[in-house]
Order: sequence, then structure tokens, then C-alpha cells
Amino acid sequence: MALSVSSHLCKEVKKMYLELPQGDKVQAMYIWIDGTGEGLRCKTRTLDSEPKSVEELPEWNFDGSSTYQSEGSNSDMYLIPVAMFRDPFRRDPNKLVFCEVLKYNRKTAETNLRNTCKKIMDMVADEHPWFGMEQEYTLLGVDGHPFGWPSNGFPGPQGPYYCGVGADKAYGRDIVEAHYRACLYAGVKIAGTNAEVMPAQWEFQVGPCEGIDMGDHLWISRFILHRVCEDFGIVVSFDPKPITGNWNGAGCHTNYSTKKMRDEGGLKYIEEAIERLGKRHEYHIRIYDPKGGSDNARRLTGHHETSNIHEFSAGVANRSASIRIPRMVGQEQKGYLEDRRPSANCDPYAVTEALIRTTILQETGDEPVDYKN
Repeated sequence: MALSVSSHLCKEVKKMYLELPQGDKVQAMYIWIDGTGEGLRCKTRTLDSEPKSVEELPEWNFDGSSTYQSEGSNSDMYLIPVAMFRDPFRRDPNKLVFCEVLKYNRKTAETNLRNTCKKIMDMVADEHPWFGMEQEYTLLGVDGHPFGWPSNGFPGPQGPYYCGVGADKAYGRDIVEAHYRACLYAGVKIAGTNAEVMPAQWEFQVGPCEGIDMGDHLWISRFILHRVCEDFGIVVSFDPKPITGNWNGAGCHTNYSTKKMRDEGGLKYIEEAIERLGKRHEYHIRIYDPKGGSDNARRLTGHHETSNIHEFSAGVANRSASIRIPRMVGQEQKGYLEDRRPSANCDPYAVTEALIRTTILQETGDEPVDYKN
């Protein structure tokens, strides 16, 4: 299992330079989603003072021909700051700046799914939709081999690894702890973390977040994880089925509720939402991974705590169902539902928007409604 060459550089030397005073200047790292819909890119600019809000951040641009987003003959694309976090790598007063991407004509880039999601969330603001997403991921060497696995062969079968402790059960906890603390410092609404069923696989949870904040916080938490792994020489994979065979895949289970669902008697509205989700199963499957369902098809087999991709199901405390109603929700008759179908590499903007469209706006067709007209 190979680590990246840069991970062997002496971090103490780097620390010496990061401790130098930076005067009254601020480093702002602009972050955006590239043309794959899954990859993240970043670059840094110097600001003359610490921004107090997103509105104080300047627009910027980048070469879209190098990020699968434009042709070289017309390559400039716009970065529009939409969310700002503290920078856990350079520390205060420096910032992480998450951006939407606009094309040369200032129309929304194809992989900028935030733009439409924001409009949909604004339409249903009175419903106060809350989301919590459970991001599973796998740690790999730069050679693609799972971290901690034998170089030739496999570790012992699944069973002792989920929430496990010990050197023979938990692979890569240093990375998990570093990521957790970095997210807390940044202001990400990280809610928890645990080792997952497959060795070298972990999960962290983000939320509850209301509306558009869910996508902003999950994307930034992914970026922070990539950066932490970079320092350790490890690669993080969000592939929904990184290892074929009798191993669990990786999802991004999405917990969702509205104010009506959380209030007394809310189970009625949860059940109504589930009924609507069942009638639009194929639409959601198409939305829930960047490749229109083909990535998720490798994971949603009906085995390894998943539902079958071709069938819709729901049940209380059932982790093999499409939608799980947590046992406590069934007892209290209010709360939230868990959609277990989204893949680990899903776009949270697409997932949360689809849930709103189906359950609140009550769309029924195979395509989303265009509300501009």
C-alpha cells in the first residue's frame, strides 16, 4: 500500500513557515466543483482584510478548459462565492470560500447544481426542511489499494470492524480524528463519525442543516477530508462499491424532515412523503448518483444492508429498505425518514432538491418541473 511522495516531506519545516506573521493580509482559498460533478478544485488569492460575510468576497475566475468545463478557445469561467468557512489548514483569519461556477456568458455551469437547488429551497422555506447526510468513504493508498489491507489478499471477513477499536479493526483513525477537528474548526456542522462495516471504510455525519446549507456543508466537509488525506499521503474514495465481492459498499444516507414531520402527529406526513417517494423511485435513482444510476447499481443489490435498485421498499428500523423509519420515530409518531438510496459520490444539492420536489412540491413526472415559466 503506497503513500504519496509528498506525505514524506517534513511537516515541521512547513509549520515553521506557517507560523510567520502574515500582516493584515488574508488568504482566501476558493473551492469549486469541476466538470466531473464529483471532483473539487481550489486556488488561493490574497485579500487586504478579513471578510466578515460572503458579500464582501470578490468574484474570481479560472481556466475551465483544465477542469473539464470549457474549451480552450473560450476558457474563462466565473467563481461566485456563496459560502465561507474558517480555514483549518492556515487558520484564522484565513478562509475557505465555496463557489458556484458560471460560464463565460454568466449562465450556470452544467455541474453547478446549487443554483437550481437554492431556488427550490427558497420556494419551500416556510416548511423548514432539515437534512442530515451520512457520508461513507474508503481510505486508499495512491496505488488504489485499501489502507491497511494486506498487500496480497484480504483482511478477515466483515464483522469486527463496524464501530471497532484496536489496530486490527480500525484502519486510519488518525485521519478521521484530524478531519473531525478540522471540520469543527471550520464551522462545518459535523455531527459525528464512526468506523464502517468494511475495514478502511468510515463515515461522518453532517447536519441537521436547513435548506441549501446541507449541500454547502457536505461539499466543504469533503474538501477538508481530501486535504487531510493529502497531508497523510492517503487517497479518499467516494466510490459506492470500491471493492467488489462480499464487502459493503459506500452510501450517503440522507435523513430528511419538515416542520410538520417533526411536530406532534408528524408520522402521518412522513408516511405521505414515503408514498410519494415510492411512486417516483426511478427518478430518484437517476438523481442519486452522478452517473444516472449506474454507479449505484453496483451498490444497491439487495445485499450488504442495501435495497434492490429496481424495487422500492420502506420499513421501521429496516436497513435493507429504500426508506428506513427509525425505531424512535415509530414510537414517538414524529421525526424524520432516512433515504438509504443516495450513493457516496452523490451531489447533495441534487439529492436534497429531489426530496423537496417529490414530497413538498408533489411533482410526479420523470423530469423535474421548470418553475421559471
